[in-house]
Amino acid sequence: MTDWPGVRERVLALAAVPGSDKVFGAMGHGFALDAPLTAAEVADVQAWFGVELPEDYRSFLLHVGAGGAGPAYGAFPVRRDGSGGWHLVGDSPEEIEPGLLAEPFPGGVDPVAAVRILAERPDREDFDDLADLDVALEMWEERLAKIQYDPRSTAGALCLCDEGCGLTVWLVVTGSERGRIWRDPRCDGTDLHPMRNADGSPSDFAGWYLGRLAAAEALCGLDR
Repeated sequence: MTDWPGVRERVLALAAVPGSDKVFGAMGHGFALDAPLTAAEVADVQAWFGVELPEDYRSFLLHVGAGGAGPAYGAFPVRRDGSGGWHLVGDSPEEIEPGLLAEPFPGGVDPVAAVRILAERPDREDFDDLADLDVALEMWEERLAKIQYDPRSTAGALCLCDEGCGLTVWLVVTGSERGRIWRDPRCDGTDLHPMRNADGSPSDFAGWYLGRLAAAEALCGLDR
């Protein structure tokens, strides 16, 4: 079991280290953390979204914090909403509905739909007027975006953080990839893919978070 001893204190301490603002994303979050959730709140979160969170992320919420500083721009996305329920916070283009998190993670964009829409891209040779081509391309790009950013492409996963320029990181909570970290570079026209450790093994939440915390400390001259 991951119990995160001293991790909250390590994160908060970075705010007082000279030069810590050079850590990517630190200018935005300042190494501030929301309070951890209680066991009752974590149970309520899981009931609200209809899914059991991976153990290392669940214990992070209990011992480190429910939001704030994190790799890149952060922030770990669990907040109460005004109606007494919960919502997920992140820079994901999708609007996440409670039931969607419990659906099986598909591993990215529907490949059949993606191949079909790419094959339908307007061709310059089919247009005599460039203005007509521009209109057709604009309409096609709107259809492409709906397929690329269909919320079901990331069903069963929650958006952990924003890496800048539209790049995001996701934690899978359902299916065979449950507990693993996936990177989302759809803004660059590339599909989601699993992140891996230096040895090639799949990256999980604890390894991903602690590895980046250690890198931030090293950049600030802290020897762990």
